[in-house]
Amino acid sequence: MRSTTLSRLVPLVVSGLSATALAGPVAASPSPTDAPSSVAAQSLPVSCPRGKGVTVVVDFGPSTTVKCATGDPSSGLAALSGAGFKVVQVQRFPGAVCRINGVPSRTQEACVVMPPSTRYWSYWHAVRGGRWVYSTSGAGTNNPKPGTVEGWAFGAGKPPSTPVPR
Repeated sequence: MRSTTLSRLVPLVVSGLSATALAGPVAASPSPTDAPSSVAAQSLPVSCPRGKGVTVVVDFGPSTTVKCATGDPSSGLAALSGAGFKVVQVQRFPGAVCRINGVPSRTQEACVVMPPSTRYWSYWHAVRGGRWVYSTSGAGTNNPKPGTVEGWAFGAGKPPSTPVPR
């Protein structure tokens, strides 16, 4: 499983250069995952090798994690868990994602009923290098093809803030 953790670098100025001008490694802030946190700015984000799995992007708000679900996952949920994310579903609505890697916390959301529309995991799809498209099917029924990208963003239904990997 390949992964990268990204931090929002807004605004970051180092010796008069913007974050996008940096050519060396960028240390990311801690994220809700145990993924490595140091990556080269020019290579962000990491994705599955072409045709070797489904790339999964999870935008936690303060950080974004990109991982690879190898092979041909049978559903969006299988891709999410196959990429190494810990998923808790809504008790009264099986298949609906309530928590990914502890976000939101148990004190913020009990995961018994659907979370409010301002604080939920929205589900997105994309082709590599394309644009995020809001999913019209649930993650339990969608069958992503190897080489595609699945996206998850916590909040009020906006797409992941990270561009779709190429």
